[in-house]
Amino acid sequence: MQQTFYSNGKLLITGEYLVLDGAKAFALPTKLGQNLIVEKGTNLEIQWKSYDADKSIWFEDTISFAAISNERNSENESVKSTLIAILHEAFVLNPDFINLSEGYTITTELGFPKSWGLGTSSTLINNIAQWLQIDAFTLLKNSFGGSGYDIACAQNDTPILYHLEQGKPIVEKVIFSPEFVESLYFVYLNKKQNSKAAINSYYNQKNNNLAKTIAKNNKITQAILQADTLKSFASAIEKHEADMSTILEMQTVKESIFPDFDGVIKSLGAWGGDFILAIAKDNPKDYFTARGYDVVLSYMDMILQNKETHSS
Repeated sequence: MQQTFYSNGKLLITGEYLVLDGAKAFALPTKLGQNLIVEKGTNLEIQWKSYDADKSIWFEDTISFAAISNERNSENESVKSTLIAILHEAFVLNPDFINLSEGYTITTELGFPKSWGLGTSSTLINNIAQWLQIDAFTLLKNSFGGSGYDIACAQNDTPILYHLEQGKPIVEKVIFSPEFVESLYFVYLNKKQNSKAAINSYYNQKNNNLAKTIAKNNKITQAILQADTLKSFASAIEKHEADMSTILEMQTVKESIFPDFDGVIKSLGAWGGDFILAIAKDNPKDYFTARGYDVVLSYMDMILQNKETHSS
């Protein structure tokens, strides 16, 4: 019997890095996500095949049950060893999927290009958790690490406010449908960031006055959610970007790459890569394509608007 599981991709609008320390983060699930298709297999192994959005195979291998149940921490960060590490932690939480099976054939299908950074890992982890009926936040914590906001996006079809309280994820569904969404665009910088490296950099550079910084972030996040004009929204976004620039001791992406852009630009997620949010009264596609950035998506094209049904 074939089973299919689906998870949404994600974009983090506020609270990057600070969400790791309890700040409230505003995040949006994307229309594009990832499927996990599970079928019966043989030989006490998993035949694994992963497809990118263009239907090309980006990973294919065979993983023995023994490799999953006996996994040892490896310095090797290959796709296969990372996958085995995730599956091993899933095995710890639910050993039956190995102990009571003859094997599996598993296929993953990305709805977005893998390089886009919309959550290749988080959608996989959430899909595996759905399949094995285990807690996705626990699986993330035990395998990949991170705040878990991306798991919350994977599981929710509406905008969310997310924070950690004593290490526990708190997810609040919020309404975000301002009249000015047609002035919001997402631009791919064609430079995927390594999340782990970016998080390490943050920990090395964050200042000591964390409680004050988090309170400031939470106030800006509320202002962004409650903004009823494009001007007030853009102003709050600009303030957030300036604050993070100070914390990370890095130039903003507007200062470093787009100083002549007529509008507001904000980094999303790991600074320096993946997507940016561009706020402009007129469609800025020509501006960005002229500078070599060809992927410019409107808010309506990128962000999940309401619940869409998927097979399960």
